[in-house]
Amino acid sequence: MSRNWLVRPAAMLWGFVVFMPVGANYGAFALLLLALLAGGGWRERAQRVRHHPLWWPIVAYVTWTLLVLAFGAHYPQTPSNIVHGLRIAATVLMALALTREEAIWALRGFLLMAVIGIVMIALYYTVGFPMAEAWRGLLVLVGNKSISNALLLTIFGASAAVLGLALLAGRRPWPVVLAFGFTLAVMVIITFTLPSRTSMLALLLALPLACLHQWRRQLRVLAIAMLLGGALVGVAVWQSPTVQQKFALGVQEIEAAQAGAVSEGSWVVRFYMYRDTARMIIDKPLTGWGIGGWTQQWHLRGPKLLADYNMPHNDFLWMGAQAGVPGALSLLVIVLVGLWQAWRRHDLTGRFALVAMFVLLVATSVNSALRDAQIGLSLLWIAMLYLRLVQEPGEPWSELWPRRGAAARLGPLAPQEA
Repeated sequence: MSRNWLVRPAAMLWGFVVFMPVGANYGAFALLLLALLAGGGWRERAQRVRHHPLWWPIVAYVTWTLLVLAFGAHYPQTPSNIVHGLRIAATVLMALALTREEAIWALRGFLLMAVIGIVMIALYYTVGFPMAEAWRGLLVLVGNKSISNALLLTIFGASAAVLGLALLAGRRPWPVVLAFGFTLAVMVIITFTLPSRTSMLALLLALPLACLHQWRRQLRVLAIAMLLGGALVGVAVWQSPTVQQKFALGVQEIEAAQAGAVSEGSWVVRFYMYRDTARMIIDKPLTGWGIGGWTQQWHLRGPKLLADYNMPHNDFLWMGAQAGVPGALSLLVIVLVGLWQAWRRHDLTGRFALVAMFVLLVATSVNSALRDAQIGLSLLWIAMLYLRLVQEPGEPWSELWPRRGAAARLGPLAPQEA
């Protein structure tokens, strides 16, 4: 007997709690897994997953990870690292197993909470209100959970820009203004209240990527859009000393690290991590040092001042260090195949997924956005929900809104862009 009605609220709940502490996300993960197991319809879900382009990359990633676990060295960090590695695969598979309706409900939860979160931030810094612990990581900068929330808002802001670009041809200006207003709000948040260079970089690069996807067959329009967008970004950066200072500081930190300085500076840490992790991979390129081996090697190779770190702020390097080049490539292929599937779909659904997967790629390349559960439990889940809808026919995103509202205006877009 099918009990698929159990899955829809569980999926929406996880979408809704992504901005909350990691414990809430683990709880939502477990609840959705139980709902999937209890809901029945396993054959249909299995077929859906098996026919998805990510199936074989996931199989390769899990198989190689387990082989290295079975035959490689073990460390005190091995249990936690294998759990995080398999959690990554489980999150992807759970998102791909959802039905169209379940994925839409999960995205409703995320989008609703993103709007509420932006309103909460605005109210907190204007009229003020007592801070609840569940929202601390959303309202003030407190470690990796705030980095996660900034990246989630970046996906939301990029999605709003994608929608605004799609609505430019419409006769009503207010939906366009509202969409770009959300993008601007996200820019302000990731610059001032949840400052994140990773999020800034991802958003600044995702917007031209969205233009390229939308107008790739209209080169004149694309050139104009790129020039105007570049000019607007240039003016915005020029008028924002805070943004200039953040990127200037990053350059100074890299230069200092190249000269031999050691500090807790964000890009100083990354310089030594990337350099020494690359050396780990060169020393053992086929199988790596074993699952959980990065920490021990880091203690042997890295500066003593930075010995407390347990991941290299780049998940491809993390996999390469502990599972060799095949391990790194297996994880990279998962992200790249997702990007390619989004790029191949020419409509709004493809463009939404493209910017979400691109934010995931940037975050994974300059942070431990998958390995760190504070970030990876929510960011990967949302990106995979976006990607899940790429396999659906028609206009699945139009079902997020009432049929007489925005959906009616979005309806004609797909034929024009095909």
